[in-house]
Amino acid sequence: MTSDQLVSDISIVAFYEPRTSSIQYIVTDPTTKRCAIIDPVLDYDEKSGSISTESADRLLAHVAENGLAIDWILDTHPHADHLSAAAYLHDRTGAPTGIGEHVVEVQRLWRDIYNLRDFPADGSQWNRLFADGDRFRIGNVEARVMYSPGHTLASVTYVIGDAAFIHDSLFMPDGGSARCDFPGGSAPALWKSIQAILALPDETRLFVGHDYQPGGREPRWETTVAEQKQHNTHVKGMDEASFIAMREARDRTLSMPRLILHALQVNIRGGRLPEPEDNGCRYLKIPLQALPNAAW
Repeated sequence: MTSDQLVSDISIVAFYEPRTSSIQYIVTDPTTKRCAIIDPVLDYDEKSGSISTESADRLLAHVAENGLAIDWILDTHPHADHLSAAAYLHDRTGAPTGIGEHVVEVQRLWRDIYNLRDFPADGSQWNRLFADGDRFRIGNVEARVMYSPGHTLASVTYVIGDAAFIHDSLFMPDGGSARCDFPGGSAPALWKSIQAILALPDETRLFVGHDYQPGGREPRWETTVAEQKQHNTHVKGMDEASFIAMREARDRTLSMPRLILHALQVNIRGGRLPEPEDNGCRYLKIPLQALPNAAW
């Protein structure tokens, strides 16, 4: 079979994680039973400091129950609202990890914020750093990488068959678009990234990274390019200037994600926790006044 013939045959299973409103994906080529895991969550309770692998273990259970083999463990960007389970899954399975190559810029930025003087900000924490336009395979299905900055410096979109995993660039149409006020974020860059995503064929299925259930509806995560063009509240009727003005004004009113300072120090390490100290305990480092202009 050609990759074109396989396009409509890819299997996509979503796992909604309610604590952070995150969606994790397993993308499978049914012909070869090879799969990729995208944006896995490592569970964390900031009140108790507890770590759990429950969400990641659900992914492993699905893989085992369906006789799948993992080709890739992928993150779309260094997340600010949850810890990545990429390192845990790599340690359990040996499957290679990947992320966009601009993660090194995010590492350098947050290394300074956390004052991690000896931290190697070189992307070596992942097995592969993807450049814009890079191609890879999941079984017989070809995938390609689109650099999609704006929400973060390092965001990428994975286009796999007739589907694109667009992380936090766009949400479901009633949810609009991602914020751009994290360190390194850019509303003009996000507008350009959104336009590149919407230049994909109208029938392309789009899978979002979060769903915050506007109006209290049930979680949703799959849309299309055509639906986004016609109905997205931050896209429909917007030009570049009006989008940037709307996005920047909105971002000034948003409080920071509750886990941003917890998560980034783990996620710039590829999902690895800090090393234990001499008493055997691991510690997260919370820099005070690191984000001084954020809304409360």
